[in-house]
Amino acid sequence: MSDLNNPNAENADHANPVNSESITPETTAPEAVTPDDSQTSETPTTEVQTEDTVAATPAPPVKGDSEDDEVLNEIEESNAEDAEDEGNKDRHTIEVKEYDSMSLEALAIELEKLVQGQKVQAIKSHVDGINAEFKTKHQALVEEKKEEFLNEGGNEIDFYYASPIEKRYKAAYKEYRNKLNDHYKSLEKNLKQNLTDKLEIIEELKGLINVEENINTTYKHFKELQERWRTTGPIPRDKYNNAWNSYHHHVELFYDFLHLNRDLRDLDFKHNLEKKLLIIERAEELAQDDNVMRSFRELQELHKMWKEELGPVGKEHREEIWDRFKAATKIINDKRQVYYKEIDKVYDKNLETKLEIIANIEFVAAQPAGSHSEWQKRIKIIEDLRNQFFNAGKVPLKVNEDTWAKFKDAVRTFNRNKNAYYKDLKKEQYTNLQKKLELIKIAEDNKESEDTAVTTPLMKKIQNDWKKIGHVPRKDSDKIWKQFKAACNHYFDKVHAKRNAVSQEHVDAFNKKSELLETLKAVTPTDDKDKDVEIIKGHINTWKDLGRVPNDKRFIEDKFQKTIDDLLSSLKMDKTEIEMIKYENKLDSLTSSDGDTRNLDNERLFIRKKMDEVKAQINQLENNLQFFTNVDEDNPLVKDVHNNIKGHKDSLVLLKEKLRKIKERY
Repeated sequence: MSDLNNPNAENADHANPVNSESITPETTAPEAVTPDDSQTSETPTTEVQTEDTVAATPAPPVKGDSEDDEVLNEIEESNAEDAEDEGNKDRHTIEVKEYDSMSLEALAIELEKLVQGQKVQAIKSHVDGINAEFKTKHQALVEEKKEEFLNEGGNEIDFYYASPIEKRYKAAYKEYRNKLNDHYKSLEKNLKQNLTDKLEIIEELKGLINVEENINTTYKHFKELQERWRTTGPIPRDKYNNAWNSYHHHVELFYDFLHLNRDLRDLDFKHNLEKKLLIIERAEELAQDDNVMRSFRELQELHKMWKEELGPVGKEHREEIWDRFKAATKIINDKRQVYYKEIDKVYDKNLETKLEIIANIEFVAAQPAGSHSEWQKRIKIIEDLRNQFFNAGKVPLKVNEDTWAKFKDAVRTFNRNKNAYYKDLKKEQYTNLQKKLELIKIAEDNKESEDTAVTTPLMKKIQNDWKKIGHVPRKDSDKIWKQFKAACNHYFDKVHAKRNAVSQEHVDAFNKKSELLETLKAVTPTDDKDKDVEIIKGHINTWKDLGRVPNDKRFIEDKFQKTIDDLLSSLKMDKTEIEMIKYENKLDSLTSSDGDTRNLDNERLFIRKKMDEVKAQINQLENNLQFFTNVDEDNPLVKDVHNNIKGHKDSLVLLKEKLRKIKERY
């Protein structure tokens, strides 16, 4: 049983010094010892060996509540741990963070900060928590990478994964272990020497009793021994209680001896009583403090002061002040237990949250997905659930490993399903790659062909076949497309070049179009809009009938287009109608008489892309309106948004009409 459980087990460290010159011969004269005063302590006599080990009989157990005894033992054990190494007490003030919600990188950074910024002996529990969390999360990452490696066809024996963050973490942890080892080597040497010194002090205390010298001289020697004890430094934790009990016992024996000079003894007793009453008052103040953990830590310091820095008080006060101090201790500990129960409730709630998240992951993992886009959506959902899990907080320690295992299993099941899908998808993409490579071979084999009657339909067919084949692996996509496109373009460019070289008809068409262009420049609008439109359309039809011009003369098409645009713009017509007339004229210039649809293909892709952009802008604007649900419709900002939406919708209608006109050309 701890000495703190015994109200009579008190020591005399740091008793108030007494000036030996102030003690008169009368005060040093021997007094009769009455039966009531013959013993100042109820602690049984103990002896301390002068060897490396301490042999002492502990104080007798005191009857009391087992719960009170437990907290007193806890306080004493903590103080004994701090007494062995003064840096240990810093552990109480270093923040313990939510390591379970930290990423691997954050854990490594936190370890580095602790190792470089704190005393190494004070961060053991922090490092243990970080290390356990890092190992768990890193192992999960390695397992995930290994599964991906195997799904891609790798052999298990060839798998190896190393991350920069692991290297960084290991370096910090190695530095921690080295510092800790160096510290304990130095500490062990000091602890042994300090123990030897304190055992010598105890032996000197023994020699003070019944010494034949002036009591003032003996008392001064006693105070010097107390000061040496206080400043000697820490000793091994397992020797702490026995050494202190023995020291305390011989201090009280000295007070028994000092009883012969009541003035000296009573002066010390009075000083100790005053100091212990101050400790009690502070403990009672702490009992009213709402910060229970801070209060308990300070309470530990108060118990340490009570035990190690103050000596006995008068026998008539001992039970009373100890019971009062113990009562304040009980109040603080009771509040601490309530606090722990509240923490347990939070942990239980966190457990419910994490189990619900795990159930959601299992649900998502069980749902089939048949496309890349669906899987990408689910990957985002799972990633969000993973973040929720890591941010949900701590759970009860007894279920922590089981909860983590369930979480890993749920995520692993999802990853296996995902990897299985993409493994099959890669097989399909590889098949598509082979098909497209075959089309490339056909295109390259025929790109120099002179038989346009046979080769042109063939080249058009393989272009259509290419569009029908699905995706290929991303790393091959651009490469094979450029290869296929180059072969097809080579053939059609050669065909076009040949036709331009031998066709006088194209030259004649250019000359006639030049004359028609001059005629168009002289046209002026009349008041009859319909008549003007018919005239313009007539010129457009005439222009089309004149046929193609040589490739190096196609600039005339742009001039014609601009002239028509200017004429139409000068008419008082609906803008949409004008735009469509212009657009049909543009499509005429893109349409090839030999069946080459490349220009139309490009225009169709352009229009579809514009439609997607306009739709996205409409969606964004409509989403923005949700922020104005309580704003009047006449608000300028709201009006502006509505006008923008209408403008984009009008544009979308026009684009759809243009797309329809393109499709009519095929």
